[in-house]
Amino acid sequence: MQLIRYFLALSMVTLLAACATTAHQVTMSADSLARNQTHLERNATIQQFSLQGRIGVQTNSKGFSGGLQWQHSATNDNIALYSPLGGQVAQITKSSNQITLTDANGKQISAANAETLTYNALGWSLPLTGLSDWSLGRPSSSPVLASTWDEQGLLTTLNQDGWKIEFSNYTEQNGLWLPGKISLKSDQVNLKLLVESWNNITN
Repeated sequence: MQLIRYFLALSMVTLLAACATTAHQVTMSADSLARNQTHLERNATIQQFSLQGRIGVQTNSKGFSGGLQWQHSATNDNIALYSPLGGQVAQITKSSNQITLTDANGKQISAANAETLTYNALGWSLPLTGLSDWSLGRPSSSPVLASTWDEQGLLTTLNQDGWKIEFSNYTEQNGLWLPGKISLKSDQVNLKLLVESWNNITN
């Protein structure tokens, strides 16, 4: 009888564990949860940054790989995209009321948002609104469908705005932990951002 009770209890624990992993948030330790909250609170204060790195994009019909320089503030973005050989391919400029892409020939295209603009000009959508948060290892203000983090409290996966996002290669920058690799996947686009250097991080 004791053996039967043991197996019944073990089965119940296994079932509860399986249910926990299918919930919106994977169950983690209390210490990990506290570290995650601290991490998100610290990174939530970042209002401005600049980064240099590489970006790779793959869709069903198009692809792009090259360099990236990005200056971000609460109201403006300035993104330069470069070919693998170093030539500038496009310049994306976003203000509070306008977003414009200038191609290598100097032709300018404007649109209501970055997703539409980059799709019309480059053939793939850059989720600029969310990416300014995701690049910092934090969710955007949109609803979070699911998320996980490691024992250090650093975000490892995120499901938001139709994107499945993975974070890795964190490094410490002035007391803040920022991801060095962000991988995003939607139904149409696979996008990878590799950060080589962070600068001008301002709260």
